[in-house]
Order: sequence, then structure tokens, then C-alpha cells
Amino acid sequence: MKPTNNRQIRLIRRPQGMPEPDDFLITEEPVPQPGNGEVLVRTVYLSVDPYMRGRMRDVKSYVPPFPLNEVLTGGVVGQVVESRHPDYQTGDLVTGMLEWADYSVSTGEKLNKIPEGPAPASAALSVLGMPGLTAYFGLLDIGKPQAGETVVVSGAAGAVGSIVGQIAKLKGCQVVGIAGSREKVDYLTKELGFDAVINYREESVPEALDKVCPKGVDVYFDNVGGPISDAVLARINYQARIPLCGQISLYNQENPEPGPRVQGALLINSALMKGFIVSDYQEHFQEGMAQLSQWVGEGKIRYRENIVDGLENTIAAFQGLFKGENIGKQLVRVS
Repeated sequence: MKPTNNRQIRLIRRPQGMPEPDDFLITEEPVPQPGNGEVLVRTVYLSVDPYMRGRMRDVKSYVPPFPLNEVLTGGVVGQVVESRHPDYQTGDLVTGMLEWADYSVSTGEKLNKIPEGPAPASAALSVLGMPGLTAYFGLLDIGKPQAGETVVVSGAAGAVGSIVGQIAKLKGCQVVGIAGSREKVDYLTKELGFDAVINYREESVPEALDKVCPKGVDVYFDNVGGPISDAVLARINYQARIPLCGQISLYNQENPEPGPRVQGALLINSALMKGFIVSDYQEHFQEGMAQLSQWVGEGKIRYRENIVDGLENTIAAFQGLFKGENIGKQLVRVS
């Protein structure tokens, strides 16, 4: 029997600092019915991502802020349970930007079928989705790693950072990660092949960088910002490249403390720092997905998914991103 109720997660208050459960509300509505040219999608997995924190602020960014009292949206893997669209059949597995809900209706725009491949469907939200593509294009197009160079990755055990480090190893680089637990250090060194990993919770990042990067830093893939990035940027080499992907250490700060000004380091080293978002490379997504899929199939890239069960646990999973609880991609299994 088809369920009649559809749980939905709404943003009802703009968070101050760390998002709290009271900033959200789970409501129940009737399961929506697809119209002509539409499909009804049952959510299987939904993605929680750090960038969503920025959309919870009412400020200008590269995507509009989430409106209050509306259902949140994000990356979803789902299954078509009813179709009135010529391109989709009941049972199709799809991925797209859909609602944080048990069910969503889609016109099919920006909805993609998940092809059979070397990884399960959930990988469309991790290594073969936005995180993998972010790592691929940010490192290769902006970082341009060359064999023998030193690549430093912050947030190295996350969905993006863990892929960045492995691609850099494939390009013949010395790879240094920065992460926040012994478990993450072991994962990155023993399973993913990082040459060294700095545990920022247990050691001085500046001192550790001097030890493991004696020749300086050629590429810094910045996922975190803050004091960790200040320490790395103080050690960049001539013509270093810095893909600026994220600043997760600052996302929950209402008034971030001013840090060292980086222009001097960039100037004297003729270095490049460039911010980017993965949609900048939309025209090349198929190329990136094909290469990532090949590497995964060949066992050259490994990945991990941290899965929390239940739509009702989505907010806790989202909070966990900012507490460093996840290794790899954080997902919520809804059904």
C-alpha cells in the first residue's frame, strides 16, 4: 500500500552559530501527486553538505538563500514510484536536487538517471557526484599538480579532501593531509595512501608542516580556512596554486576573527589562489564522471560513506559535519 503521509524538513529560523534542531521543523503533508510531464520520486538517500549552512543565512552568495518555512532542498538519490513523464519509468533510480522529504515531485529538469557502474547508487552523491567532481576539477584545473610536487589538503578525510589526495597521488605528488582524529589519520595513511597526515587536534600544525613539508607547499587544496590555512599559506612555494573550495571552520561564526592577510604571501611567491564552485565546470561533468568511474572501477580511488538512518536524524547528521564526525561523504538513508 502506498503511504499517504510525506514528511518534510523545513527551515523555520535562521541559525545563529551552530544550527540547532529548533531551527527546523518536520511537517507532514499528503504525498504529492505528479501531473502531466512529472514524476514522483521516493527518497532513498539524501546528502547533507557544508555549503548548505551558507544558504541558511539571508545574504548574497552564489546560490539564493533558503526561504524560511519552505522545505529544504539538496542532493538526493531516489526511485521513481510514479511517472507521467515520457523519459522516466517506475523503478528508475535517479539523482537530482530534490526536497528533504520522503517524496518529491519533479518535472525531470536536472534529474538524471543513475547508470549501472562500479559503485552503488549512493555514489552518485559522493565519489561519482558533486564531491568527486569538486575534487577532480578543483585540483586538476586550478591546482595543476605535477609529479614530485607537495600537495597539502585540509579537511582531508571529508568527501572532497579524501578524493583530492588520491588524485594527487595518481599524479605522482607527495600528499599531506590535515584532519582531526587518529581514526582519520589511520584511514588516510593506511587505506588511501597519503604520505603524511597532521592531526590538528593533537599537534601544532605549523611545526608539523615544517617537518613533513621541508621543501614547502606547491599546491594547497583549502577546504577549511581559519588558522590551519594561515599556517599552510605561510609555507607556499614560488608559483604555488591554491584551489579555494571551502571554509568550513568559519561557517558557523557570526563574526569571524580577522586572520593574517594573504596578499603578501601570494605576491612574493607569484602564487595563484582561486575560489570555485563545481557548477563552473558543468559543461565538463561527463568527462569528470567518466574518469572518476574508471578510477573507482580499477581500484585506484577508494571512498567511504558515513550513513545515518532515518529522515528524522537529518539535522543531527548535518550538525556532525561541523563537529568532524564523518569520514568521507555524510548521507542520510531515508528508505
